[in-house]
Amino acid sequence: SSFRSYFLGFICLLVFQERRKKFEKESEKYYSQLDKHMNLSSKKKETQLQEADGLLDKERQTFYESSVEYVYQIQQVQDRKKFDVVEPVLAFLQSILTLNNLTVEMTQDFLPYKQELQLSLQNTRNHFESTREEMEELMKRMKGSAQICIRHSQQATMEGYIYVQEKWALGVTWVKYYCKYFKDNKLFIMMPVEQKTGTRQTTAQLTLKSCVRRKTDSTDKRFCFDIETNESPVLLQAISEVNRKQWMEAMDGKEPVMDLNDIGFKFVRKCINFVETKGLTQEGVYRTVGSNIQVQKLLNAFFDPKCAADVDFNSTDMDIKTITSALKFYLRSLSEPLMTYSLHGELILAAKSENLDYRLVAVHSLVYKLPERNREMLELLIKHLVSVCSHSSENLMTVSNMGVIFGPTLMRAEEETVAAMLDIKFQNIVMEILIEDYCKIFKGPPEETIPPPIPPPRVTPRRRQPITISKRPPRLYPGLQPPVFERK
Repeated sequence: SSFRSYFLGFICLLVFQERRKKFEKESEKYYSQLDKHMNLSSKKKETQLQEADGLLDKERQTFYESSVEYVYQIQQVQDRKKFDVVEPVLAFLQSILTLNNLTVEMTQDFLPYKQELQLSLQNTRNHFESTREEMEELMKRMKGSAQICIRHSQQATMEGYIYVQEKWALGVTWVKYYCKYFKDNKLFIMMPVEQKTGTRQTTAQLTLKSCVRRKTDSTDKRFCFDIETNESPVLLQAISEVNRKQWMEAMDGKEPVMDLNDIGFKFVRKCINFVETKGLTQEGVYRTVGSNIQVQKLLNAFFDPKCAADVDFNSTDMDIKTITSALKFYLRSLSEPLMTYSLHGELILAAKSENLDYRLVAVHSLVYKLPERNREMLELLIKHLVSVCSHSSENLMTVSNMGVIFGPTLMRAEEETVAAMLDIKFQNIVMEILIEDYCKIFKGPPEETIPPPIPPPRVTPRRRQPITISKRPPRLYPGLQPPVFERK
């Protein structure tokens, strides 16, 4: 039994050394490939980038499998130590008692400890066998999974490798860090992986203020996002698009803010012309969603400062879903909703009225309180939606459907409260009024002779009249009586 235990332990040790060498080899190979992949220019062709992503995914999967096997073998070695060391000691003590013919009393004294130790060893071995089977089954499932696990500790919300842009005297360089983010106190910790020659890098602790996805490819890098901290702004590069989304989700990241400028107007006009030329009769236009990757690619290309608006929609492989999704994304990403925060409450109040005439007059009046560029963009968009709804028999997009889609897109409360969520249906009503009465509303501002709309009177009278001070019945007080003096 002892020889068998020694032999199995020796075999386990050999396998452990082999798995460790394989892990170190695959680890070096994967991280070398990852460094090269991170340096790929975003200006390369999409097919080349997709091919590079595929190769990296294969390397990552191989590295992941070797990591799982290595961890499994470490667990085997650690568990075997519990009985591979104790069993030979127990056998040695037993041989001493037997060979030296010690007294029966000493043997009897040792017997309870021996039996208890043997029972513990047997239980430990049984537990080891059952745990090994569970570990092997878990390892098979993890190898078969296409998803790569992201490490999450009990404390950190998100952690992993990130490349950080650093500015040195001779230019800009990208340095690899192992980073942790704690959402509770918004603490972002960066630990250097490799020390630069001639410098001593230390762990940096930053307090996060905001996180925004990098809008353009100005750094010639992929998967980038910016974080604003109390100490300084930092540009980060994730190891993949999925990894960037995970970091941004953990940090409550936002999409880059768009501007209502000439380029924005040109983008909206191009989208509208494309839809009205090729997609007016397409079923579910504006309801169906396009690929997020294609949408971001279109927006980055169109709003790139180096060649702004220099994108020909007809020469690309963009479909209707991509164009409509990009248009909605642009409108949602404006720094302020198209209908503005200041008029949001008045528009909701108008939509809540049960008097249809009052609704129309109130919305008509409020539209002309919008800033000029906002009103110009709104008119351009509503005119297009009227055209889309005129083909509702073919595309199945009615005025009501358009209200559901564009209500939250063009109107948004400044603070996301429960009341604001309940008012979403009234945002849809405002959009329906704008589409149905487009000609009357955008024909011109309401006449100055017409007084501003006031809420209509209550249709049904109150059950009980309110009590006011002026209508309260006078309260009677007893008069003062003169004092009575008794004669003495």
